[in-house]
Amino acid sequence: MTHPPSGAQYHLKHGEQEAVVAEVGASLRVYRVGGVDVVRPYDEAVMAPAFSGTTLAPWPNRLANGLYEYEDTVYQLALTEPGRQTALHGLVTHVRFASSGVSDDGSTVQLEHEIVPTVGYPWPVRITVTYSLTGSGLRATITGTNAGDTTAPYGTGTHPWLATGGATLDECTLRVDANRHVTVDNRLLPTGTEPVSNGFDLRAPVLLAGHAYDDAWVDLVRDADGLSWLELGRPDGRTTALWADGAAKAWQVCTADEVPSIARTAVAAEPMTCAADAFRTGDDLVHLAPGASHTLTWGLTFR
Repeated sequence: MTHPPSGAQYHLKHGEQEAVVAEVGASLRVYRVGGVDVVRPYDEAVMAPAFSGTTLAPWPNRLANGLYEYEDTVYQLALTEPGRQTALHGLVTHVRFASSGVSDDGSTVQLEHEIVPTVGYPWPVRITVTYSLTGSGLRATITGTNAGDTTAPYGTGTHPWLATGGATLDECTLRVDANRHVTVDNRLLPTGTEPVSNGFDLRAPVLLAGHAYDDAWVDLVRDADGLSWLELGRPDGRTTALWADGAAKAWQVCTADEVPSIARTAVAAEPMTCAADAFRTGDDLVHLAPGASHTLTWGLTFR
């Protein structure tokens, strides 16, 4: 086998931080600080389990029936989540991204993949993903550039599973900077939004014992720098903080109750430019004009 299922591996180093980015899906396979896992790592010899660390584009989350209409034309995508009859997490989670390699100082790598137009998504959108280790933590960008001659519907996100330090989620707390919760049907497709309340109000840390989530939040709260934050508090006293810039319009959280390979030993924390089904609802959908680019910036700190 020329490459393992996760593809070529790019090793980054900065001080006590180390990261490994996998070629397939431009996935953040490893991120450690002082030898402690910040994201749940996976072996390079397997496909990224449950989309671990992968890039979600040109849409994040679910698209009902893989069917949408854009500018008076109807498009049909493959159903990649057959049980719910949806097209899940875009087109690049299991494709190879090209890279010129790690920067001379060992802290940065950039990967790129241009989507091949198909009948379901006939736009050649180029996805460029950059990971950098800095003095304040990991910083990443996802840029979509429309290389075609017509406007493309577009959204993006990323899918890290935050590590718990060997604990179960029941022992951890979660905080999410958002004012509204997205209501869903039995296929986890949005039906509307509601003000956060009870178990969905995570603006202050909530103990995860007794809470199961595969949910999205919108109307994000932002700090003075325009960033929204999601924080996982671990029983070892450490906190993993994931931030996203103004391009992020939604947070998705999954506690892995229906993911046997992870089983509440990590939490998916997904900054997204739009919630599920945006190709159909139009909510926060990016209309990417020919030659135009759109960038989502996000990062991780561990304290």
